[in-house]
Order: sequence, then structure tokens, then C-alpha cells
Amino acid sequence: MRQEVQINRVDWVTILIYFLLVIIGWFNIYAAVYDGQNAKSIFDISINSGIQLVWIGTAVVIITLIMVADHRLFENLAIPIYLVFIVLLILTPFFGKEVNGQVLSIGVGSFRIQAGEFAKFATALALAKFMERPTFDLTKLNYQLQAFGVLLLPVILILLQPDTGTAMVYFSMLIMFYREGFPAKYYVLGLGMIAVVLLSLGIENNLYLAGGISLVCLFLILLGKRTWKKTIVFSIIGLALIAFTYSIDFVVGKLPPHQQNRIMVLFNPNLDPLGVGWNVTQSKIAIGSGGLLGKGYLQGTQTKFDFVPEQHTDFIFCTLGEEFGWVGSFVVIVLFMALLIRIVMMAERQKNRFSRIYGYCVLSILMFHFMINIAMTIGLFPVVGIPLPFFSYGGSSLWSFTTLLFIFIKMDASRASQLGRMN
Repeated sequence: MRQEVQINRVDWVTILIYFLLVIIGWFNIYAAVYDGQNAKSIFDISINSGIQLVWIGTAVVIITLIMVADHRLFENLAIPIYLVFIVLLILTPFFGKEVNGQVLSIGVGSFRIQAGEFAKFATALALAKFMERPTFDLTKLNYQLQAFGVLLLPVILILLQPDTGTAMVYFSMLIMFYREGFPAKYYVLGLGMIAVVLLSLGIENNLYLAGGISLVCLFLILLGKRTWKKTIVFSIIGLALIAFTYSIDFVVGKLPPHQQNRIMVLFNPNLDPLGVGWNVTQSKIAIGSGGLLGKGYLQGTQTKFDFVPEQHTDFIFCTLGEEFGWVGSFVVIVLFMALLIRIVMMAERQKNRFSRIYGYCVLSILMFHFMINIAMTIGLFPVVGIPLPFFSYGGSSLWSFTTLLFIFIKMDASRASQLGRMN
């Protein structure tokens, strides 16, 4: 299928923000690998910035192909695309390349892709296809099970690699679920469980935590009329909390040692500062040393002396903070916020449910990456290997985010020819 691009309906503001982030990210990738004594050109393909430029060029090709395609192609092929990446995720542990104990990429020869990254947009398309039906109602259990089945299948396969960070991203699409009518009470329950998990990890004796929360529940119950039914409910809640808090220790104890250490560093930054806490400590030093205006482009000392590992990928934001300071960091954060706001505006003006659902999936994924990556670099979230969209080094990352965003830009540009199936 082929369709002419409707130039007058293309959201050029969103495209401009995209290219600004990509170019700023490219310059920061060069800064992250810059060696003052033996510096190479930013275009040299023997270093990361040169390789990233090649990937940027191929991303432009991907954009062109998406924009000249018929917008109905993505809806018609949503399920086949999803199934292709499910198969790739199944094959990855058996035929993929192992790096640092994880089997994340699959391919032939030097051409390899991370199926987990591309499966994000495939899952977004599949969810949009499943949920576009006028009868689909997320307040009903059978439809909830269908939606969670589509969402959880790639999550389970990615956890087998194992890649906890990428698997977590998929749960960000619960934001879209909320927009489409998933009951708010489940979010309150989920947030409460997350709070209990965090508290249980930060408090040495979980019995104190369970007892404290039980007392709060008792107080709330006693505010109303005291009945034997409420007493039984309170007792069940208390016992459940005690069991839940101790089960958390069991689950965390089953995680790989490096993931356990990353979680504990979140609550105790001084835990092994020369070991498991090194990355976060050095990242915060780099960002803090930048001050208001930064040290200047290519003048970052943390970068030149390789104090921050993975500074061109997961910790690219600390390069920005060190060399461009608070002002530079603020500008990039504003660009990301502007992009997210544009996506919300675009999603709400769609004329069919498929495009709107997909748009909110795009919003959810990009917002999760943006927030968690920056939170990692400043020590507010455990290090889980989440790249900064359009900014971090990596072909699979850039291509998957580009595909994710521009499919939606194409849908938005073609909204005049969409059938009205809004609910």
C-alpha cells in the first residue's frame, strides 16, 4: 500500500523536536568518548559518534518509508508484526549473542537487533488493534484479561533473557489503559503495593512495617461503625501485609546479585561506593560539577578520565549536565516535555480509537524512558539499563524509538481520511 504524504497535516513541530533531540544527543555521544590528546573527528566511523551518525542516516530512511506508506498498513499488519517479534523474542535466548550474562540481541553476522526494543511498538500496535473494537470495555474482566495477555507475553519472554529494565517499560502502557477506562481502584492498589515494596526494602525489620500499616488500617476502620465484619477484614489485611512484606524479601533474594545491589544502593548510596554504588555516585558528581552553565563542550573531566561507565548510553544525561550545566539540562528536559505534550494533543485529536490508543502507548513508553533514565543518573531510581530516547548511543534504541514515534506522526497526518470510530 502506498499513500502520498499530506504535507499540510504533518506535525512539523513534533518532527523538529525529534531532530533537535537526535542532534543534541549525537554531539553528547561524541563528548562522552572524546579524548583530548588523541581526538578523532566526530564523523569518524571508528568511534561511537561516527557509528551513531550512520544509524541516524538509516533512521531517516525509516522515517521516509513510514511517511510514504499508507496509514492503514500499520493497522492491517498490527497482529502479524506483533507475532513476528514474539517469535524473535522466543528465539533470542537460543540464538542470540550473550553480553554480561544477558542474551539481548539476535541477527546474522555483524547485523544484530534487540528484539525487545522493537517489540515495544509491535505491542503498542497489537494493543491498539485488540482494543479498537467498539464493544471492547476495560471495566469488564474478560476484556482486561485479553489486554493483559497481549501486554504480558513479550514481558515474560524478555524476562527470560533476562532484561528486567526493558520488561519494566511495557508496564508503562498502563497509562494508556487508564485513558481507555481501566478502573482507577486498581491503580490505587498498585501504587499502594509499590509503596509497601519500597518501604519493606528500606526498613530492616519487615514486621515493624506490617505492624505499622496494620495499625493505620485499624484506625481507618475504627473511624466508622465497629462491626465484626470490619474486624475480620482488618485481621485479613494485617496477615496479608505481613505475608506480602516477607514475600518481597524472598523475591528480591531470587534476583541476580547485581540487581539486588542496585536496589540496595538506592536506599543506601554509601553502600560500597567504590563498587556497586560507583556509577550513580560518579554520575551525580558529574552533573553537580557542571553547575549553572557547565564546564563547556568537550571539557568534562569526568568524561575524559572515564569515571562514569556507560556514559554514552544509559548515563548520557550526566555528560549533558557536566558540560552544559543546569541550563543545558533544563533545555533538554523542556524539549522532552514539549514532545510529550505534543503527543497528548495529537492523540486526543485522532478520529478513530486505534490511532488514539497507539498514541497513548507512544506517550507512555517515551515518558517512562525519559523519567526513569534521568532518575537513574541522579540516584532516584535503581540502575536498570533504560536508555534516554533519541539521545543514548545505539542503533536498536534509535530505530525503535523512531519507528514508534513516526508511525504515530503518520497516523496523525492521515487523520482526515480515518473512519470515525471514537469511543
